[in-house]
Amino acid sequence: MKSSSEFYKQAGVDIEAGYESVSLMKAHVNRTVTSEVIGGIGGFGGMVAPDLTGMKQPVLVSGTDGVGTKLRIAFLMDQHDTIGIDCVAMCVNDIICCGARPLFFLDYLAVGSNIPERVASIVSGVAEGCVLAGCALVGGETAEMPGFYQADEYDIAGFAVGIADKDALIDGRQIVPGDLILSLPSSGIHSNGYSLVRNLFRLEARPLTVIQNELSTYHESLGATLGDTLLTPTRIYVKPILTLLKSVKVKGIAHITGGGFFENLPRILPDGCSAFIERSALVIPPIFSWMQHLGSVPEREMFNVFNMGTGLCLVIREEDADQAIRLLSSLGESPSVIGRIVAGEREVVFC
Repeated sequence: MKSSSEFYKQAGVDIEAGYESVSLMKAHVNRTVTSEVIGGIGGFGGMVAPDLTGMKQPVLVSGTDGVGTKLRIAFLMDQHDTIGIDCVAMCVNDIICCGARPLFFLDYLAVGSNIPERVASIVSGVAEGCVLAGCALVGGETAEMPGFYQADEYDIAGFAVGIADKDALIDGRQIVPGDLILSLPSSGIHSNGYSLVRNLFRLEARPLTVIQNELSTYHESLGATLGDTLLTPTRIYVKPILTLLKSVKVKGIAHITGGGFFENLPRILPDGCSAFIERSALVIPPIFSWMQHLGSVPEREMFNVFNMGTGLCLVIREEDADQAIRLLSSLGESPSVIGRIVAGEREVVFC
């Protein structure tokens, strides 16, 4: 027998709506179940028995992140089925930078009001992200917090765990001058810099009807509406990278998130190495040029906040470049050489 509480409901928390949310999300969660999962949704803990075949020293690699103020775009558009992909992507893309295979994911969803259909829509995106990453959604938490969030607002964060053999971990220590830097394109802005995005487009400074009309307007240069462009989910790079690692030595991987090139590339560089980026080799999606022009933002600032069209950077030996590009291209990626490692301080230099 399921519990209920009229007093709690009067305070703003609907226990029965919580049960309905869980019921609606079960089909989405079941899509993510892998052979390593033990048990099902509803227990006090998610259980996974990882396949350790061939591993000498298994290492667990974890990552956690949220979606940030990109959520405001989802609220304005009342579209909630992709934001979960962003949440998964921000965690598993970090894990793959270490060469680890994501095993499982958990989400935390805090809502102002538990609307079961909306919760299920959000979780459907989380499930889709897990499918794209090849990991299982083994649990989560939905907290109804009236008075803390508005009824139509929510926040979401996630936590992922992956596994790798210690000898196969990627940490950048083998990077040397002469190595090449490959770019894997982003799908757009991904999930960073949205406080600046919202400011540039004045998404809270005008009447709601005006903002929604602008978001729903199709732009030829974007090939989509502004809203769909801003809400495009973060790409998940796990499967192509795991395939690449089976045949090509990758010395370093950088996920280009908040802080752009200037913050993220140096994180994988050893002392004595700089990243030399050829500006002309970068393919920058139109949305970034639009934002730069809209706010007269200096180019360095753009590269210091946004990914500018590069979601992931790989550092490999020059002699491995052709093989890596062919393999990644066969997997549907569009890799390109955007620079190389040179002697110097741990910094990014554009030319």
